[in-house]
Amino acid sequence: MTNQRLDLRNIAIIAHVDHGKTTLVDQLLRQSGTFRENEQVEERALDRNDLERERGITILAKNTAVLYKGTRINILDTPGHADFGGEVERIMRLVDGVLLVVDAYEGCMPQTRFVLKKALEQQLVPIVVVNKIDREFARPAEVVDEVIDLFIELGASEEQLEFPVVYTSALRGTSSLDPDRQDDGMTALFETIINHIPAPADNRDEPLQFQVALLDYNEYVGRIGIGRIFRGTMKTGQQVALLKRDGAVKLFRVTKLFGFIGLKRIEIDEAHAGDIVAVAGMEDINVGETVCPPDHQEPLPPLHIDEPTLKMTFLVNNSPFAGREGKHVTARKLEERLRTQLETDVSLRVEPTASPDAWVVSGRGELHLAILIENMRREGYELQVSKPEVIVKEIDGVLCEPVERVVIDVPEEYTGAIMESLGSRKGELADMVHGGNGQVRLVFLVPSRGLIGYRSEFMSLTRGYGILNHSFDHYAPVQPGAIGGRRQGVLVSMETGKATAYSIMQLEDRGVIFVEPGAEVYEGMIVGEHNRENDLVVNICREKHITNVRSSTKEQTVTMKKPRLLTLEEALEYLNDDEYCEVTPTSIRLRKKILNKSEREKAEKKKKAAQQAK
Repeated sequence: MTNQRLDLRNIAIIAHVDHGKTTLVDQLLRQSGTFRENEQVEERALDRNDLERERGITILAKNTAVLYKGTRINILDTPGHADFGGEVERIMRLVDGVLLVVDAYEGCMPQTRFVLKKALEQQLVPIVVVNKIDREFARPAEVVDEVIDLFIELGASEEQLEFPVVYTSALRGTSSLDPDRQDDGMTALFETIINHIPAPADNRDEPLQFQVALLDYNEYVGRIGIGRIFRGTMKTGQQVALLKRDGAVKLFRVTKLFGFIGLKRIEIDEAHAGDIVAVAGMEDINVGETVCPPDHQEPLPPLHIDEPTLKMTFLVNNSPFAGREGKHVTARKLEERLRTQLETDVSLRVEPTASPDAWVVSGRGELHLAILIENMRREGYELQVSKPEVIVKEIDGVLCEPVERVVIDVPEEYTGAIMESLGSRKGELADMVHGGNGQVRLVFLVPSRGLIGYRSEFMSLTRGYGILNHSFDHYAPVQPGAIGGRRQGVLVSMETGKATAYSIMQLEDRGVIFVEPGAEVYEGMIVGEHNRENDLVVNICREKHITNVRSSTKEQTVTMKKPRLLTLEEALEYLNDDEYCEVTPTSIRLRKKILNKSEREKAEKKKKAAQQAK
C-alpha cells in the first residue's frame, strides 16, 4: 500500500462559460481564512489581466491554494470558452479530481460536455457543484439528471458515476448537500473535497519526476515553469535534467522554487511528490517537458493538445498610414512577438509563408485569435490580418472540415428565423427542447466556416435575447459551395483625405457609414456598407462649395445618422476574402487588399476568367 499525503488535495474547477468558476474560487479563498480580515480582495481575484477584467471572462488558467483544517487544497481555475480549451487540457494532468460546476438553470452546455470529456479521459474523480441555486427558475433535480445522462453518454466508469452533488450559491457564499436549503459558508463543499478527492501518493523517496503544464515569465528570474511533482523531492540548488520534446537533454540548476498560498507565491526550499510548484532557472523550458535527476532519466507521457481549427494571415502593415500610430511596426518585431506568444500558448501555431513579412497563425477559434490581436495592439504593435479561414484536413483520402456543436437558447418566436439562417449555412438540427416559460433550446451541427461572422447576424435576428454557444465536435467531409459570408457589398473611398460631414450626409441613403466626420481615410479603405451586393467607390472627402449666395434653408437643423463603429471582433467577422483589417493601437480600419480601383477591377476580371476556364 503506497503512502498518501493526507494533508494535500489537488483539484481543478471546470465548467461552461459564466457558470461561476472564478466566483466560486473567490469564496473558497475568502472562507478558508487565507486572507487577513482587513485584507482588501477584489472580486474575481484570480482574473488579473486587463482583458479578463473588462470582458468578465477567464482567458488563462490560474492556480491558487487554500488551507482548510490543516489540509492544503491546490485549486486550478480554468477558462470556460472552447477557444481556450488548450488551457483546460493541460491542467487535467496536474490534478486528482475536478469540481464540475453547472448552472442550476441552464444545465449542461456545450463546454460542460467538452471539459467533462477531458476529465473522464484522464480518469479523474468528479464532484458535481450545482451553482446559482438561488436563481429564479432554478431546477436542481432536472440539472442533476442531465449531468448523469451526460456522464453515461461520455462513457463514465461506475466509480465516476457515484459522484457527490453539492448545491451552492457562489455569489452569496453558501453551500449545502440538500437542494432545498442553504447553509452559511462553504463548509459542505470543503468537506466533500476532502472526503472524495483522492490524496496524492507520497513517493518522495523515489527519483524525481516533474512535468510542466503552465508557463510564466518574470523579468528577474526569466521563465518560470509551473507544474506538479509526480514523484520524488525537488530542492533549491539541485542539479536536474530537462528532457525536451525532441529527445534532447539539458542540464540546469533549480535557482528558485515557489509554492502557492492564496494569491501569493512563496519562496520555498524543497517540495515533495503531489505538490504544485513553480520552478525558475530554465531558460528554454516548454509545456509538457519532464524534469528528472541526471542519472535517472524517465520522461512522463507528453500532454495531448487538440489541434487548431481556424487560421489567419498576419501581415506587416503596408497601408498609406503605416507607422503613424504604432511603436512596433517591422516584420522582425512582429515575428518576435508571435514567437513569444508560442512560449505560453500551446494551442497556437505560427508558420512562415513565402513572403518574409506574412505569417499564418492558427488557433482554436475567433475569440482565441482576437484576444491575441487585442493584446498586441495594446502593447503598441501595428499589423494587418486577413479573414479567418477554417483548417481543412485530409482524413483517409477525403478532405474534411471542422463541424461545431451549436446550442442556442431563444424565446419561441425566434425559432423559425434561427432555423432558416442556420439552414442556409448548412446547419443540421440535432435536437430541440421546449424548456417551458417560453424558451426553446436548439442544438445544431454546423460547419465551422458557417459560423464565421454569424454572431452579429444572430444578435440582430433575436434582438439580443438569444444565447449562442458552440464548441468543436468532429471533422466531416467538406460540403460543396460557399457557406455564410457577407451578402452586402462595401463603400470604398476613392481618395485620401479627411471624411467630411457634407459627403457623409450625401452617402447616407447608399448604405451604413463606418467612419466619423473628420476621420482620416485613404484610397481603397472601406468606409461603409453598401445597400446592394456590389462594391461602390465613393468620394467621402468632398467639401461643400462656398458661395456668397444666401440660402433660404440655411437656418434649418441638419441631422446625421450615427456611424457604425466596428469593434475588433466585428471587424474580423465582417471581412471578405479580398480585404484586410488594419489594426493599430488607436484605430481599426478595413481596407481592400488592392487599394487602386483600376487595378482592383483588373484582378477581379482575371479571377472571373479563371473561374470560367475551370
